[in-house]
This record gives sequence, structure tokens and C-alpha cells, in this order.
Amino acid sequence: MTTLEVDRTSEIPDHVARRVMLAEGHRDEVELYEAFEWIRANRPLARAVLDGYPPYWLVSKHADIMAIERDWETFSSAGLPGTSFEHRIWSDAELAFISESTGGTMRNIDTVVPLDPPLHTEIKDIANDWFRPAKLREREEALRELAREAIRTRLVPGVNNLDFVKEFALSYPLHVIMTIVGIPAEDEPRMMTLTQEVFGMSDPDLQGEAGDSSPANRAQREIATRDDFIAYFDAVVEDRRANPRDDLASVIANARDDSGEYYDKSWSYGWFIVIATAGHDTTSSTLSTIIEALADHPDQLAAVQADLTWIPDLVNEGLRWASPVKHFARQATRDTNLGGRTIRRGDRLVLCYPSANRDEAIFDDPNSFRFDRRPNRHIALGFGPHMCIGQHLAKLELRVMLEELLPRIVRLEKTGEPRYVLSNFVGGLKNLPVRMQLR
Repeated sequence: MTTLEVDRTSEIPDHVARRVMLAEGHRDEVELYEAFEWIRANRPLARAVLDGYPPYWLVSKHADIMAIERDWETFSSAGLPGTSFEHRIWSDAELAFISESTGGTMRNIDTVVPLDPPLHTEIKDIANDWFRPAKLREREEALRELAREAIRTRLVPGVNNLDFVKEFALSYPLHVIMTIVGIPAEDEPRMMTLTQEVFGMSDPDLQGEAGDSSPANRAQREIATRDDFIAYFDAVVEDRRANPRDDLASVIANARDDSGEYYDKSWSYGWFIVIATAGHDTTSSTLSTIIEALADHPDQLAAVQADLTWIPDLVNEGLRWASPVKHFARQATRDTNLGGRTIRRGDRLVLCYPSANRDEAIFDDPNSFRFDRRPNRHIALGFGPHMCIGQHLAKLELRVMLEELLPRIVRLEKTGEPRYVLSNFVGGLKNLPVRMQLR
């Protein structure tokens, strides 16, 4: 590990905090995980105080994150009333811009994410049944056919030289999730553009001519992208209320509250945006990460090919290794003690999932990719009330694709340097040049 000067205060050294908190720090995965390792060893729960940002406690240890996830009453996702709080790291300028644009609230869209029970439970239940394992098992064969279609249309028998992320991994999960929602295939390019804009706000490669990554510009583009989503999904809501079908869009659009009235359409918009973005990007990031790991470890590829029953374990290790959700933020609702530190009411905390998933106290040899890791107590998909509603779908998508793809691979190797999305929130590989020889 790179030697980093040890700071003797309760704060994390500025240059270490910047690697973790700022999008630019996620450009280099090696340096990012070195920073997390240093924090776990020296300041496992300490404050990051950067110019232009509110102070945040960086929570790096698996046990501390689990304690926070369990105790939603003390560590709120919604934040204290009257505060400019967001469920992710935002600068002072971004917080001020969004608060001004929305009339003083950080809820610029009604989603399940920045809520606490009981409202969180009520809104989550709108779509919860759709994502239960029993419901998904009914659709496994249809998902398998989508995996076969992706392989058939995007790869060929023989040698394939491709950017696995751009030319394969991004499209498959999006097609799956749009099929489940009920969005026509011809609209998927628009959804792809919008989802990439959401999580690539700080990445000039994903913003094209709108590459100004200043905080105010990022916040402005966030709102513009939200408005684009709403404009599209408003028509979907109206259509499904008039003509319900057997799809997730109909379930969301026709949900009613306890009084029997439709939920406000803003909740439908929020559901569609969460499903289209997080339900797509996290899965594509994990699939790409697994392929990179197998290219780096041909012995592990051969072992899984010899016994495909290892694939669920491979998926879990891929989720741990990728940790596509980099953080969520919480706000303390009361004074409390955590990890030997006094947390004050109103303090902001950042839950660093990639760090927790490499925690030496939990994982043996945490910096090694091992397809057969058991037990694997990763929290890449969260824990507690806010555990990812789409976790079973994501694992099913990944399992089915790997069951179809891995037996076809004769040879797999990287042909260039992988590149990562500049995002401190949700992200992963942006480019993965490979040579993949298929049967």
C-alpha cells in the first residue's frame, strides 16, 4: 500500500478524503481502495472536512455500516426537517441550487430512497411483490431468452474484439429492465442516454458537449435529466391507467393509497426513474467486473466452466468486488455513540460500501477475487429497510447471463486498460477492451 501520512486528529487528511468523496478520486481503483484501507486502519470513523462541502463522517467499517442500516430511527435517510440534506454526497453549491429550485426541499423527485418508515415501507410496497423471488422465478425462462438474444445479436462464434462495457454489458440489463417495466425496445436508446447522464454527471465522457462539471452545472443537469424522465413517464402513467397490462408499469401507475385514490403521479415517476437507473447500471457494472476478473484469473474461469453450480457464488463475489453503489448518506436524528465516536444530532454520515466489502475484520484475504468465497457477507446491495428491492432480479439476471455466456468462452483476455466512470455515487467500469473467443 502507498504510504500515507497519518493525521493525529479526529479528521481524515484532506488528500485521503478527496479520493473517497470526490468523483475524480474514483478514476483510479487502486488509489481509491488504498485510501479506504488507510481509513479503516487509521480513522475508521472520522470526519471529512473539505472546502465547499458539508462535514461528513466517513463510515468505513462493515460493522458500523450494518449498525447504521439497522437503526433507521437514529440514522435517517430523509434527514431532519428543515435541513438541506441529500442521500448522497453533494457540495454546498449543489445543495443550495436544488433547494432553491425546489422551494426549499432536497426532494427534487418523489422516490423511495430518501424516506424512512413508515412512508418508506408504504411506497416500497407499491412494487415489492413484483421483485419477490417467487414472482421472478415465473420469468426466469423469459430472462434466459433475453440473455441468449443478447449473445446472439452482439457476439459471434469465433474471435470478438470489443469494449465489453459499451458493446455488451450496458445493453443487456437495460433491455431486461425495460422489458419488465413494459417500455418498447425502440425507446431504449433514450433510456440509455438518460441513465448514463444520471450517474455520469461528473464524467465529461458521458456528458458530451455539456462537460462542465462545476457543482451548479451538475445540479442543473440533474434537474434537467429528471424533467426529461418525467416528460417520458407521464405518458406511460396515463396510458397504463387507461389501458393496464401485465407489466410493472401498470402496477406502479395503478397503485392506490389506503383511501383508494391513486398515488400522486410524482411517486410513479420516482419509481420509474429508480428502476431505470439503479436497476440497470448496477447490474451492468457487476457483469463487466466479473468478466474482467475472469480475464485476470483464467484458472477461476476454467473452474466455474467445469462446474456451473458455482455461478451464484461468482455473482456474489462480483457484487462484493464491484460494489457499484459507492455510498449513501444518512443524518443523525439524535446524539449517539457509534464506533467509539460521539455523533451529534444533525451530523451527516457517508456509508462507504466498497470499504465495508474489503473489511479485513469480515473477509479473509479481502483484496483477492475468489469465485468460491464462502461465507460472503458483502453489503453491496445494502442492508435493513433500505436493502435493494431489485437484489433478487439483479442476481437472477447475472446468473442467467453467466450460465449462457461462460460455457461458450474458449479464451478471454483484456486487450487494453480498463477505465472507470468518474462517479462517487453509483458507477463502475466505463471501458473494458477484451478479446473473447466463443464456441
